Amino acid sequence: MDDLDRQLINRLQRGLPLVRQPWQQLAQELHSRPCELLDHLHDLLEDDVLTRFGPMFDIERLGGAFTLAALAVPEARFEAVAAQVNALAQVAHNYRREHHWNMWFVLACATEAELAVTLSRIEALTGLAVLNLPKEQTYHVGVYFPV
Repeated sequence: MDDLDRQLINRLQRGLPLVRQPWQQLAQELHSRPCELLDHLHDLLEDDVLTRFGPMFDIERLGGAFTLAALAVPEARFEAVAAQVNALAQVAHNYRREHHWNMWFVLACATEAELAVTLSRIEALTGLAVLNLPKEQTYHVGVYFPV
């Protein structure tokens, strides 16, 4: 990662400018060119330095459904199960935890019915029981991790 990569990651954590030409404004801020920033972003994604770049939607306000879920995965199967779970388009995040429930992930679906089907599909694919932890209350926390 070079200095421009770090500057770009740090700046993107604060969001894209809400202007007609956001990449032009970012380029001016970072003393670069829009095409160079986009090339760096694509490289960061290609190299798995960044795993995702895109908008964050309030899926419930859009009529969708989401939940936090967990699996207790035997260590010998962890990588294989992670690949199965991560292959599903509905999986937004997947993290390893040091706990009996050692795999935690977020599911985002178009409807409650699709959410139920996806939870059942994960159980069928993995042979493991899914712990479903739907949201009870919303908290908005701004997080910034300088690199």
